[in-house]
Amino acid sequence: MKTFNDIIFSKTSSPKGVQAILIFPDGRELSIVKNDFSYGGDKGLYEISVFNKDQVQVEMPGITNQGDTVAGYLTKDSVMAKVKQMVLVTGGDYIQFPHNG
Repeated sequence: MKTFNDIIFSKTSSPKGVQAILIFPDGRELSIVKNDFSYGGDKGLYEISVFNKDQVQVEMPGITNQGDTVAGYLTKDSVMAKVKQMVLVTGGDYIQFPHNG
């Protein structure tokens, strides 16, 4: 099973921070960010959001907050719990974007 340390983050300049995009077998993507404007970013925490195969940000029960398209203030362990839920829901493990291998 992959760990948080297996996720490759890219630096972002506007807003300043980091982002990783995980692509799942059904075409959904999980964006993981920590930046100056993300929920919890100023506390070293992460925010996630889900995009469908049409690149539209969507609510996903159990992953994002109810009635919202994001979940914030997540620790590394909380992020991995969301990733594991995505693996179960989508039927398989993720690949990184950009694919590095």
